[in-house]
Amino acid sequence: MNIQNAAVLVTGANRGLGAVVAQTLVEAGAKVYGAARDVSTITNPHLIPVTLDVTKPQDIAHAAQLCADVSIVINNAGIARAASALSPNAAESARAELETNFFGQLHMAQAFAPVLRNNGGGVLVNMLSVLSFVSMPQAATYSASKAAAWSLTNALRIELRQQGTRVIAVHAGLIDTDMAAELEGDKISPVVVAEQIVAALQSDVEEVLADGTSQMVKAALSNDLAAIYPMFQAQWDAATAGR
Repeated sequence: MNIQNAAVLVTGANRGLGAVVAQTLVEAGAKVYGAARDVSTITNPHLIPVTLDVTKPQDIAHAAQLCADVSIVINNAGIARAASALSPNAAESARAELETNFFGQLHMAQAFAPVLRNNGGGVLVNMLSVLSFVSMPQAATYSASKAAAWSLTNALRIELRQQGTRVIAVHAGLIDTDMAAELEGDKISPVVVAEQIVAALQSDVEEVLADGTSQMVKAALSNDLAAIYPMFQAQWDAATAGR
């Protein structure tokens, strides 16, 4: 797909990965709508600010009217509450994460599918996570929301292909942004992720495994739990020995 002069909408474009993706698209020659709940937080003068809270269907409907010329929609907006499954706030965290990470992408797809169809098909990009594939105890509710979004993405791929819309899923481990600032581990630069997204848009790719972590985990999904969760093997062995 030719990005030069293409109209693109990026949600969550005010900070983190979204801001970097938006700027990378600007540098590639695209017309970029930058969406955020508070447009005053969008400081990039090259973006066209759009007020958009993906948990509010009325905001999404208005954005679809305002951005009627887009041929690329990048669902980047997301939240993380980092709750374990057994924590007291698990249900509250799960509902909040699902509202943004799953229902937000669902409502965006419903609103913008006709827009993309009218503009020749285009591309829908869903920012997911390596935690779409596996679940970590300390982020169980977030993992569940991303797994749901991955399942939705696969369904959208099948349905939207009939109108010529390509759907790209982007998976990554820790990205070096504010969201992961307090987490330890190897982190990939948001610039590298953004460059891979742009490269995928320019080709016929339908999945981006942006880092070694996401590539390794995706490849291990057909194996047993020990291969998928090697970091917990010692704990499991100790628990088994103590029975």
